[in-house]
Amino acid sequence: MSRRLLLAGFFYNPQGNHRISWRHADAPTAEVYGLDYYARLAREAEAAKLDFIFVADHLAVWTEAKSSLRHYANTRLEPITLLSALSALTQEIGLVSTASSSYSEPYNLARQFASWDHISGGRAAINVVTSAMASEAQNYGHADVFRHADRYRRADEFVRVLRDLWDSWEDDALLFDHESGEIAAPAKVHELRHEGEFFRVRGPLNVPRPPQGHLPVFQAGSSEDGKNFVAEHVDVQFVSLRTIEEGLAYRADMDARLSARGRRPESLKILHGIQPVVAASQDEAREKFAALQALQPDRLSIDLLSTWSGLDLNGVDPDGPLPELPAAEGYKGVQTTLERVRHHAQKGLSVIEIARLMSAGGEMHFVGGTPGQIADEIEAWFTSGAVDGFNLMFPHLPGDWSDFTRLVVPELQRRGLFQTEYGPGTFRDRLGLAPAENRFRATAR
Repeated sequence: MSRRLLLAGFFYNPQGNHRISWRHADAPTAEVYGLDYYARLAREAEAAKLDFIFVADHLAVWTEAKSSLRHYANTRLEPITLLSALSALTQEIGLVSTASSSYSEPYNLARQFASWDHISGGRAAINVVTSAMASEAQNYGHADVFRHADRYRRADEFVRVLRDLWDSWEDDALLFDHESGEIAAPAKVHELRHEGEFFRVRGPLNVPRPPQGHLPVFQAGSSEDGKNFVAEHVDVQFVSLRTIEEGLAYRADMDARLSARGRRPESLKILHGIQPVVAASQDEAREKFAALQALQPDRLSIDLLSTWSGLDLNGVDPDGPLPELPAAEGYKGVQTTLERVRHHAQKGLSVIEIARLMSAGGEMHFVGGTPGQIADEIEAWFTSGAVDGFNLMFPHLPGDWSDFTRLVVPELQRRGLFQTEYGPGTFRDRLGLAPAENRFRATAR
């Protein structure tokens, strides 16, 4: 099968990927808590034939950063609820919801996602996160986050149980035989009787097997634990890269990890996060982004850096160097983010320079300019083989989203790089993933 460019519309903050996007002159306000706002953007994405919409999530208001509540409250709709509603208003586009393996039970989520997959006609997928914020843990009865390695061991067991629950009904287990009175074949409905380190689950699920069999699993971990988890379980990985060369090295590393687990390279799709801004020139695009960044108070940027670095930067000279960072070993937060902080500190950037850089939409790759210039960069990355597609993390919504779907997508289609129609089958089929074999049926053979 030939490679196909994948494009995803991303929701981080409701008004855009930049944390201060809500202050943009054209930003929506309270309508981001209603359906019409998202329905409009979903329909634009589907009209442009984007592959899927992806909704990120947090399970708390981000109070770790002291000024967040004042400047960046981080409020958002629960994504499964939102995307389930959007599945009734769209027909083709894939829909990906974030869910926490740290503070969810696999039975609950297996049931929710299976139900949603049936309702959407096989268009749902799950982005598994290993929640790393203390405020999230405290909302679920824990004093602090789980240790990094424990989070990934739990996630490993979580995904195994999730898929076993989806397999607990074979595809032909339901009979609906009016004459015999048999609604299901008992031999084709399976109990798990799972007893593991983190979960005890009897099963079977009380929802038939989803149309996709196994919903596609997404993940963004790039630590050692994260990459090993991806190689074991994940169908689509989100990454943040700096250069094509770095992307090619990352792809080679992941291919080796996949091979060690008996998986083929094409079984994992890698999507690079970019922030596209359409303008008359690259300089104008940078000016648009800089104007948005200028709206963010330095106090918020420094407070966010305190959270990411594990340091209390109150009273530290903002124009001076960053104090010594904690070691990655044993760090409970997001290790990949900590290493990005370390990378900038080693380059000699000051506290405020690092804070402003990293708080600008999560430090994702900025791609700005004319539709042709943005298409050039997308084409270069994709044809190099470094990535399979892009997570489009628009700094400002709805403007940057609408500009991209109206202007950049047609240019990519004109070049033969991007689809002009959706392919047949489920979301899993369209991603080019192999059919999901039922574990219980395979064991019985």
